[in-house]
Amino acid sequence: MTTADDVRSIEADALPTRFARGWHCLGLARDFTDGKPHTVRAFGQKLVVWAASDGTLNVLDAYCRHMGGDLSRGTVEGDDIACPFHAWRWGGDGRCTRVPYARRVPLRARTAAFPTVQQDGLLFVWNDPEGKPPPEDVTVPRIAGATSDEWTDWSWYSVEIKGANCREIIDNVVDMAHFFYVHYSFPTYFKNIFEGHTATQIMKGVAREDVRRPQAEGSGAPTVLGQSSVATYHGPSFMTDDLTYHYSDGDVDSVLVNCHYPITADSFMLQYGIVVQKAGHLGDTAEDVAARMGEFIKIGFEQDVTIWQHKARIDNPLLCEEDGPVYQLRRWYEQFYVDAAEVRPEMTDRFEFEIDTTKPNAAWRAEVAENLAQRSGGTGTDATAAPAESRPV
Repeated sequence: MTTADDVRSIEADALPTRFARGWHCLGLARDFTDGKPHTVRAFGQKLVVWAASDGTLNVLDAYCRHMGGDLSRGTVEGDDIACPFHAWRWGGDGRCTRVPYARRVPLRARTAAFPTVQQDGLLFVWNDPEGKPPPEDVTVPRIAGATSDEWTDWSWYSVEIKGANCREIIDNVVDMAHFFYVHYSFPTYFKNIFEGHTATQIMKGVAREDVRRPQAEGSGAPTVLGQSSVATYHGPSFMTDDLTYHYSDGDVDSVLVNCHYPITADSFMLQYGIVVQKAGHLGDTAEDVAARMGEFIKIGFEQDVTIWQHKARIDNPLLCEEDGPVYQLRRWYEQFYVDAAEVRPEMTDRFEFEIDTTKPNAAWRAEVAENLAQRSGGTGTDATAAPAESRPV
């Protein structure tokens, strides 16, 4: 019988009461440019998003400071948003521009406005609990191919995650082993680099022949030999992944965006999109390839969601050396949840860690071989050269 001293307890502090400082992607910019106000629930509040006459997208707190009307249920009037209650008009800078029935606008008629950036077809909003503007050195990265005719248009997906905090998705940056057990991938190289407001995951992988999709058997389709990935979080919530699939008939280069914004402390909107280079061997099928890759990555995210919604929040994970720098990643992530003046060097100093994959790869090769043997009734084969079927995030 175990005693209380023998059992390791799970520790978990209360969920954070503030939301991360940084740029957050609200989705495709074109989805907000139809001349109507749009409701977005983020950062524990309701926001209104609308396009001005020149296409600029504005984001305000959705509740009118006059009598509390919901601006997201109002109308767009020129560059302004008009409240459905008394028609007070508000500009993108948060100032009331007109009260139709009044001689003058009250001097203190000001509401909360969020800085925005439209870039590469995406809309970003800046959140800072201290109310400060974004520093000049904290920018949204340009995405290769997002505005090029030589790449596909965005394939974009959104799903609301209930019952989980944003930190759950961030932990995946260092979690090599879950790729094998949750996503059925086979990492052979895995390294992390944290520096400043960026956190990078470098991964190379081969396939698991034991989990090949049945529809791929005998189809004559090119075989996926493996994949290479350099994925970087730029701030607390926006990740770009330069992702290359290595096929038997050539490589397919793509950029995967994995991003989210918090709704409440225990829910967030997960979004991801993908653009694919129209390589010569893809021909006119590039758009179809992008859509299929997006749908396949969707399966991977759904596998993650199932884990997040049923796991416990744990602040003291019990780790082995092959688990990666979980505590260092969380220290990096903490910088976005404290005031700027409280950011410590250990949160932003450069840190590198490469996992020794010798033991994991030996164990995984044996597991793949055993699965193949059970499936075929034979002795199994070495799966190290098996074609990769997916690269979920």
